Amino acid sequence: MNLLTRIRKFLHWESSPKPDVNLLPEIYSHLKAFRLPLILTVMTMMIGTMGYVIIDDFPLMDAIYQTGITFTTVGFGEIAPISDAGRIFTVTLVIAGFAVFSSAIGILIAELNRGHIVAILKERRMLYNIARLKKHFVVCYHNEYTLEVTKQLRKNHIPFVVIDPREEIHAWAEEHKYPTYLKAEPHAELTMLKAHLASAKGLITLSDSMSDNIALIASVRLFEKEHFLPRPYYIISSAETVTDIEKLKKLGADTVVSPTKLTAQRVSAMAARPDMENLLEEFLYKSDNPLDMEEVEVPKYSWAVLKKLRETHMRAITNTSIIGITKKDGKFLAMPKGDVLITSECKLLLIGTQRDINTTKGLLRKRDKPKELKFV
Repeated sequence: MNLLTRIRKFLHWESSPKPDVNLLPEIYSHLKAFRLPLILTVMTMMIGTMGYVIIDDFPLMDAIYQTGITFTTVGFGEIAPISDAGRIFTVTLVIAGFAVFSSAIGILIAELNRGHIVAILKERRMLYNIARLKKHFVVCYHNEYTLEVTKQLRKNHIPFVVIDPREEIHAWAEEHKYPTYLKAEPHAELTMLKAHLASAKGLITLSDSMSDNIALIASVRLFEKEHFLPRPYYIISSAETVTDIEKLKKLGADTVVSPTKLTAQRVSAMAARPDMENLLEEFLYKSDNPLDMEEVEVPKYSWAVLKKLRETHMRAITNTSIIGITKKDGKFLAMPKGDVLITSECKLLLIGTQRDINTTKGLLRKRDKPKELKFV
């Protein structure tokens, strides 16, 4: 990064990111209807100017001025004496101007009534807003599930784009205050470009139709391969049956939730432990809770590999607690003791503040033993 780039970045002078899809050709296609009135206007101005020069020997600028005020029917009068032939020519010019302007206004009103140009301009403005997003989630198909998902994303300050092919999405977006949304088929490649999927963190598809979820997951994974993206998207979907869950995972979904199963698990937990409801609300769903929980993978090159938990002193250094370890083979060890070895590519389940968890991530990514251990 050169000095000029750094100065621009420091002063926030970077150029605004542009969307991957350019809607200008579509706008121009709807403006084609104005070509005939524009051509007639230019031709009438040329004929009028030539007429005044030939008939009444007007200077060129006077002829252009006289043609302009006559053609637009502003009624300023004659700027110089005009012959009878010139007056007949003027009347003809007034009628021609009225006809051209009437047709132009009629075409303009017709286009505005159709609403195509206004809709495209609104979509273009929306695409520029979406282009500014980074590490956002693309939420597909508006329903009661995605409505709750977007509420939680908004509470946690996670940017998102809602996509739905139905016309009602405009009213829903206004009602539920979606900052960015698109009316389009989610599985179409053009839609993925409009949603700025290349810079997204992941995609959430919770459609009631399994065919919609299948088509979307397959399309997203194909989009990744065709555009050579550096990292795969995190895809979350939903299904009712075990067969459908396995099917979506084979297609490429990272997480598949079952609303029925989740509801049953939570209700049974509350039935056995009524106080669990308050615990879940406080710990999992409140955005102002300072505590967070995250699973962090230990890289192959990490200094912590083949070290015992007590030897890492994570609790003392970063103030985070390791409450579980998932081995490379998928076996989960809850509440591990201090003599448990940290193996390559295992996952540590951490609990602590988001800041402390990020510090732990940074320590685990180091190759050499951190200096902080000297003071523990």
